[in-house]
Amino acid sequence: MWYHQALAQALRQADVDTVFGVLGDANLFTMDSYVREQGGRFVSFSHEGGAVLAAAGYTSTSGRLGVATVTHGPALTNTVTALVDASRSRTPLLLIAGDTAHHDRDNLQNIDQASIVLPTGALFETVRSADTVAADLHGAIGRAWSERRPVVLNVPVDLQWAPAPEVAVPFVPAPVRSAAVPDADDLDAALGILASARRPLVLGGRGAAGAADALVELAAALGAPVATTLRGKGLFAGHPFDLGIHGTLSHDIAGETIARADCVLAVGAGLNRWTTSKGELTAGKRVVHIDDDPTALTRAIGVSVSLLGDAETTVRALTRALVEAGTEPTAFASDKLATALREHGTRGAGPAPAAGIDVELALAQIDHAVPAERTLVIDDGRFIITAYRELAAPRPSAYVHTCSFASIGLAVASAVGAHAGRPDQPVLVVCGDGGFMSAGLSEFSTLVRHGVDAVVVVMNDSAYGAEHMQFRARDMDPAISTFDWPDLAPVAEALGGIGHTVTDHEELAVALASLPARDRPVLIDVKIDPDRVPTPGY
Repeated sequence: MWYHQALAQALRQADVDTVFGVLGDANLFTMDSYVREQGGRFVSFSHEGGAVLAAAGYTSTSGRLGVATVTHGPALTNTVTALVDASRSRTPLLLIAGDTAHHDRDNLQNIDQASIVLPTGALFETVRSADTVAADLHGAIGRAWSERRPVVLNVPVDLQWAPAPEVAVPFVPAPVRSAAVPDADDLDAALGILASARRPLVLGGRGAAGAADALVELAAALGAPVATTLRGKGLFAGHPFDLGIHGTLSHDIAGETIARADCVLAVGAGLNRWTTSKGELTAGKRVVHIDDDPTALTRAIGVSVSLLGDAETTVRALTRALVEAGTEPTAFASDKLATALREHGTRGAGPAPAAGIDVELALAQIDHAVPAERTLVIDDGRFIITAYRELAAPRPSAYVHTCSFASIGLAVASAVGAHAGRPDQPVLVVCGDGGFMSAGLSEFSTLVRHGVDAVVVVMNDSAYGAEHMQFRARDMDPAISTFDWPDLAPVAEALGGIGHTVTDHEELAVALASLPARDRPVLIDVKIDPDRVPTPGY
């Protein structure tokens, strides 16, 4: 058996059934063996960064490890932005990167690959020999899960045709984090805070995705409304006291309720500057923070008691203790609040303008038209604040966050992996024209080639909106921030998709009405005025 065959076999032994990548001379034989001999699926990309983004999207929606592969040199440098974004979002994934042969110093693609990878926050490991292929791969997979970040496994090109052991090394999954309960003294301190609260609030993040039922029971025992972080979108979908997103993205009713709270129980939630509004929303409140990641606890803002423990196990322990102590629910989650939230949820977005597009209304129309059971991917851009508020996800795993590095252009590639991880749901992608043209255009072709059920909405102001806004704010000419893009609908058609050009709400309604009949990826090019894009808190 050759090394490239052993690596392919080790991938399948580790239950990797999909790999995203771009072929090159350092990985082509491995992927050929993976597909032809091992029955794996290789999802080809036009850009290496897109393959890594897809792997991250796959991890997010499937709960399994996303795996990507690229060759050496410029192929690896093309992944840097994606690796930084995945590292900062603490998304585990494995990138198998080829490397030039150690002796080939004059190779034009030769570069110190570790020095490229390590500043991104990803881990870097190099295969030791052809004899250790399975152990090296399985170890890298274990580190990705245990440290919750990308791992780059470096494979020198000259190993591909080296002899490897015929005997397969069994894959032993990395140990699952124990369902630990925090120290008894810490639990008592948290119980004291919760039992004495008069206006408690339960805040769940993506780290609490498996503890939704337990959190609802605890909220009922406390008489507390519930809220989520941005990445916890959908955790409490349908709950009568769901305030939505806690922090700078809160709507008016949520903001008023959060401001009145005297206690916050945050579970699996990043208490960062956005969730806490730079600490303003935790100031003067007693905050109990539960997480199974010690680094998340150390980064939190305004915490009174930190509990290191499993979300569901710890929450259920708190609920039992409150019930056994005879703690009565507060009246903070009142009928009046439930009515206000219900009315807010059924409010209209206002009448359509006589001409042009109202961004808030357009996103509300899109939210209503695309099935609620969907995966949501939002790119970075000036429209994001409104998009975060108006577009829903049914659960945290159905929302793929692409803005941990504040880079535009990451959403369309992420959607490919997100759909592979949850193929029974359509993917709604919302991006700006700058992000789409910088990277989404090439990966729209990837959506088409791989039959991804995607609706891509481009909020197109023909400008780099944030820069346009800054010029306008200073009464300067924004001309150099504007673009004369081609009409994107025919471009989508040329790439094999379905394209719609939308200049008003009537045309948007027609485009959205056609979605149930789609048989391939759809692009809706929504023409908006760069001077009429809402930028709350931007």
